[in-house]
Amino acid sequence: MKRRDSLRTLLVGTVAGATLGSTTSCNTDPTTTPPTPETPPATGLYGRLPKEIERDQRIMAEIFLNEHELATIAVLCDIILPATDEAGSATDAEVPEFIDFIVKDMPYHQLPMRGGLMWLDIESNRRFNKTFITCTDAEQIEIVEDIAYPDEENKKPDMAPGIKFFSLIRNLTVTGYYTTRMGFDDLGYVGNRPNVWDGVPEEILADHDVELDAEWAAKCIDQSTRETIAEWDEKGNLLT
Repeated sequence: MKRRDSLRTLLVGTVAGATLGSTTSCNTDPTTTPPTPETPPATGLYGRLPKEIERDQRIMAEIFLNEHELATIAVLCDIILPATDEAGSATDAEVPEFIDFIVKDMPYHQLPMRGGLMWLDIESNRRFNKTFITCTDAEQIEIVEDIAYPDEENKKPDMAPGIKFFSLIRNLTVTGYYTTRMGFDDLGYVGNRPNVWDGVPEEILADHDVELDAEWAAKCIDQSTRETIAEWDEKGNLLT
């Protein structure tokens, strides 16, 4: 099974939590300033009520994750869901922006997210003496493989915080990606579409010892008239 196919199954899972320490990522420049959020769209998303739009704009205007943390999340997202010949990557679908919104909208994610990012940089510094985003691709994958696919028989206790964190970031990445148009296209999801009703199956009618009235069947099951609006007479009889 392809990794992208297996990740799709995580859509039915719950987002795992992690109990990690809260602090900023290590080896970051203390003078780094958080990014300035873009101006939220005036109209909001389709179907949003004015109060919901106002709330969304307030949350998007808040700042929690800094530039280094967002950059690290972006690298992780594309490791989890890289671009393929058929579909774009997680960053192409703006999944880091989704995660940034979620941790502000659901504050209980903030401690596990920041703590997990801190753990990742600590582990990178321990192994390679540099932060995760400055590691080579091979070095990043080495760490990810230890926390994404832990060896159950030889699980390392010091990897437990990283394993919990990666479960969180993976679930958020998959959720964010597969709730976008790009994700829908990758799944082949086309949404609700009208089907063609040909009446109650003959075997079901036979089980109940009934049969369709020819006149009603002609009026109700003729698919050429499916766009016709029904009309009734004064006595409630169907005309068309």
